[in-house]
Amino acid sequence: MRITDIREARVSIASDIANAYISFAKMDVSVLALYTDVRVDGRRVVGYGFNSNGRYAQSGLLRERFLPRLRDADPASLLDESGRNLDPCRVWDTLMANEKPGGHGERSVAVGIVDMAVWDIVAKIEGRPLAQVLAERFGDGEADPWVPVYAAGGYYYPGKQVSALREEMRDYLELGYTCTKMKIGGVPLAEDLERVEAALEVVGDASRLAVDANGRFDLRTALTFADGLAPYGVRWYEEAGDPLDFALQQQLGEHYDPPMATGENLFSHQDARNLLRYGGMRADRDILQMDPVLGYGLVEYLRILDELRIHGWSPRQCIPHGGHQFALNIAAGLKLGGNESYPRVFAPFGGFADSTPVEEGLVALPEVPGIGFEDKRELMKVFKEHLSS
Repeated sequence: MRITDIREARVSIASDIANAYISFAKMDVSVLALYTDVRVDGRRVVGYGFNSNGRYAQSGLLRERFLPRLRDADPASLLDESGRNLDPCRVWDTLMANEKPGGHGERSVAVGIVDMAVWDIVAKIEGRPLAQVLAERFGDGEADPWVPVYAAGGYYYPGKQVSALREEMRDYLELGYTCTKMKIGGVPLAEDLERVEAALEVVGDASRLAVDANGRFDLRTALTFADGLAPYGVRWYEEAGDPLDFALQQQLGEHYDPPMATGENLFSHQDARNLLRYGGMRADRDILQMDPVLGYGLVEYLRILDELRIHGWSPRQCIPHGGHQFALNIAAGLKLGGNESYPRVFAPFGGFADSTPVEEGLVALPEVPGIGFEDKRELMKVFKEHLSS
């Protein structure tokens, strides 16, 4: 088999929302299609990919660096031993040829987009959902039938009042979610605590509400907010400081006993290893949120999981950032602790298959070969509009 065509496009997901650090007013993503000469049940196998929200489209890196390497490669060098399917590790090595160590920045996102499309192809050729393929290759042979998911929201909107936050949280519960997450750090502590209290009035128990500062705080502010949050006992306090400030994270953990979460902006197994070595993360309670797409793809995420095991962590402490079907398949197949979800923002890239609604905070995967994009109508419309061959 061989890749016969590659299509990439930039798609806007702009909105008026903001977190403590950035506005999404000009946010976009890259979408990618890898066409093959393989047909299954009379249909050509096409793999689709895109990057998780929060990082801009990667068109320049893809078109100028990574996709030319893929096009120029000997087709046989990209295949597994059978010669009938792609080998994601060999594709990854091709993409990363002549790349120096370190400098993980935006190139990790570009490679992750291609990696997603490759795994979509692999599972489609095998005729099974990706979660089951991963369970058989890297797990115990059986994927989790249900994955816990939480609704990520609570952004800052222009003119948005506390009453609107309550309504947003109520909407998530009506959609079937039992746990939610909201942003903090964009307003003074007292105002944010009012927002936390308003959200808790709706969701009930504090274990059902996480808060996310998006890396906004210096140490002093992180500790101040920790003191303010401590009496509430929220599900977790996420990314208080810069993701690479491991000293801040360590000192915060010494000061704040309840669960913390971080990792979505760490893009390699080396970064993850340093977090575990120097960040003071606690394997009995804290959550790791490394995003498989933003961090060089699933090939690299498997290396991250190896590092976690070496340091005594269970994969169940991983709840990936991203909120899409690729991360959901990974969570089910590798038996992670859950998955993020974006039920009302970043459409149509966030959320899951049309046929599998969230029920009591859990979601199943459809019995669709590949990642399952074909069971998400609005997303397939975007792919066909921008990537049709």
